[in-house]
Amino acid sequence: MTHAVLTSTPDVSATPEVPGADSSVAADVITFAQLGLPEPVVAALARNSITIPSPIQAKALPDAIAGKNVLGRAQTGSGKTLAFGLPILARLALHTDRPSAKRPRALVLVPTRELAFQVVESMAPYAGAQGLTVRAAVGGTPFNKQVEQLRRGVDVLVATPGRLADHLRQGTCVLDSIEITALDEADQMADMGFLPEVRAVLSDTPADGQRMLFSATLDREVQSIVRQFLPDHVEHSTQDGKASVRTMDHYMLMVDRGQKDIVLSEIGAREGRTIMFARTKLGCDGITDRLRALGIAAESLHGGKAQNQRTRVLDRFKNGRTPVLVATDVAARGIHVDGIDLVVHVDPPADHKDYLHRAGRTARAGEKGTVVAIVLPNQRRQVQKLTGMAGVKATSVNVSPGSTELSSITGAKKPTGEALRAENSSPRDRRDSRPRTGGYQGDRPRTGGYQGDRPRTGGYQGDRPRTGGYQGDRPRTGGYQGDRPRTGGYQGDRPRTGGYQGDRPRTGGYQGDRPRTSGYQGDDTRSGGFRSRTDQRSYDGFDGPARNS
Repeated sequence: MTHAVLTSTPDVSATPEVPGADSSVAADVITFAQLGLPEPVVAALARNSITIPSPIQAKALPDAIAGKNVLGRAQTGSGKTLAFGLPILARLALHTDRPSAKRPRALVLVPTRELAFQVVESMAPYAGAQGLTVRAAVGGTPFNKQVEQLRRGVDVLVATPGRLADHLRQGTCVLDSIEITALDEADQMADMGFLPEVRAVLSDTPADGQRMLFSATLDREVQSIVRQFLPDHVEHSTQDGKASVRTMDHYMLMVDRGQKDIVLSEIGAREGRTIMFARTKLGCDGITDRLRALGIAAESLHGGKAQNQRTRVLDRFKNGRTPVLVATDVAARGIHVDGIDLVVHVDPPADHKDYLHRAGRTARAGEKGTVVAIVLPNQRRQVQKLTGMAGVKATSVNVSPGSTELSSITGAKKPTGEALRAENSSPRDRRDSRPRTGGYQGDRPRTGGYQGDRPRTGGYQGDRPRTGGYQGDRPRTGGYQGDRPRTGGYQGDRPRTGGYQGDRPRTGGYQGDRPRTSGYQGDDTRSGGFRSRTDQRSYDGFDGPARNS
């Protein structure tokens, strides 16, 4: 395979500290126009008021455009997406023909669905300026639609490992024409257990293709990928892998146990965009409900929501309609939203890596940001250890509801106390909502019967199957909680057609083979295609091994 290469590699020794600097910067500061990018891309960047590259972009772009294997090491929010995205588009723009059916020319692997969508969104304006196509292939979205897009020809495919494995197994995507492969957030993929799938994918791409890997940290597992698949690479780094952002302040807010909820509500009532982190889905929903009961426009983001609902939650957070987002760690790994000026650790993170990933939601692109941990007396030692391992020096401050310290650090103020309607009470969200506790939490099964594996307690509770299915009398507790079935299915006390119609179960309805606790969190039964082992275990917006988040 031959590769078209742009050879313009200007000196980038002088780079600005922050992207988006104004025109008053020194004359030796490099601009995008000097990096060898096609003129339509430079013009599209200028229309978005982007003229000065970030440090990682200034360092990586010349080598990437020249076709070299690149290892980039930079913090979240440093501009990594364009650091690999723009070179991909620059090189593919040299083609005069369209990509073949099922055979994309470039592949971007990402760990989460939300991140995939945001990569597509970031690259789309500059791809469109050159007549190139960028498409996503992720779980939680229609498989057949992706098949059709691939059949028409795709220049850049942005995919999660699980859904890509589906396409490869079914022959709806072939990787023998891949010229450039980029791995984004490689350390997150390692943390999520994706590296076996990543190795398999990279092995299917041409050995002489260009490869780029970007990561905040270079742990041993990530380094093994580099050694195996990035020969003769050049490395560019802008940080040491720890939270060393100068524009980010860290605090430990010491609170009494009985005052934690009130403190959270006052923080939630502040001006500006805030993201709060909880360890579990139930925790997210509980915090959200309590905030909304006090008049705070908060919404939760976790794997218990359907993909289209999660997308709308993020859209409302981005446009400011919802100023407070309450999320689990895994769901939030794909949240790249500018303008988040406060991150709140409601629950301590599991480890220092999660602390850094959470903190990375703020102080993006040179903006200022504050990170606070709500710390109960018995958590102080744990949080101090985590911040120390993360390379963070957090200031410990005792706060209470209405205290000046709380207000000065976070901008907290007293909430209105006027309850808001339930977060899923809009017509569209009601259609997509899932039960908060118990029950199947994935996409709607298309045909009747029980479709998950191992419900925990509370019976089969997913969206109602279209046909057939369990049709017993109404269970007393738990039970089926979806929308009205189209045909057959559970019909209350008087089943209409078909199915099992026996006695009323006293608890929980159908319990499956091995009941556990909580609700079924597994299979997303989707339209059109085989579900890989990886995707069958999808959770919180990423396609891979499950964990309790």
